[in-house]
Amino acid sequence: MTNSYIALDLETTGLEARVEKITEIAALKVVEGCVEERFVSLVNPMRQLGERITELTGITDHMVKDAPVIEDVIGDVVRFCGDLPLLGHNILFDYGFLKRAAVNSGLEFDREGIDTLGICRLFMPAALKRNLTCACSFYGVSQSAAHRALADAEAAHGLYQAMMARHGMEHPEAFAAKPLIYKAKREQPATKRQKEYLHDLLKCHRIDVTVQIDAMNRSEVSRMIDNIISQYGRMTRRISGEQED
Repeated sequence: MTNSYIALDLETTGLEARVEKITEIAALKVVEGCVEERFVSLVNPMRQLGERITELTGITDHMVKDAPVIEDVIGDVVRFCGDLPLLGHNILFDYGFLKRAAVNSGLEFDREGIDTLGICRLFMPAALKRNLTCACSFYGVSQSAAHRALADAEAAHGLYQAMMARHGMEHPEAFAAKPLIYKAKREQPATKRQKEYLHDLLKCHRIDVTVQIDAMNRSEVSRMIDNIISQYGRMTRRISGEQED
């Protein structure tokens, strides 16, 4: 059984690591079952947060406005994690976001992981929900503020310890770390021509956006251009200076 690990949780702007951004990272360094160190940081996603995300997490645009961007944080996260396996509730979700950030910064981040959600599926009654809140309730693990990274990392750690105490002696194999598989390619920055065309397209169709275009990569700009053209159509003429009526 694995009893030394990094209990990890992220808050993000959405569910898809390919298009969404990290807003908060929390990691607990657990050695032989005891928390020895904590790493917690808000992250500026370089885009406006939606009302739903703020309602769910309590994180506001004002809170992340002066926070570091992920490029300035990911190196510290990788160093903090060291060679320990990662633990979390649906850990592949969190790992995917961090792996993409690491690859984009030229860092290696291949890790093993322990998924408390997978363990819940082995031992909890099928009729019960297995989300973190319900699993903690079932195993008698107290939680503080749900949907903030530190609270959820602490809850995942407590849940794992409770499940290991109850099931570990009979099923030690369920508590072994396994390789985490997530493929990510380094994203290329958007070209000057791409960004100029996007600016012109937004101006032509009088569209306001809440993302910082200069911080977008090539694929993100390309997707935004395709979505605008699909919804509004192409420009009838290229914008030069003020838009012509």
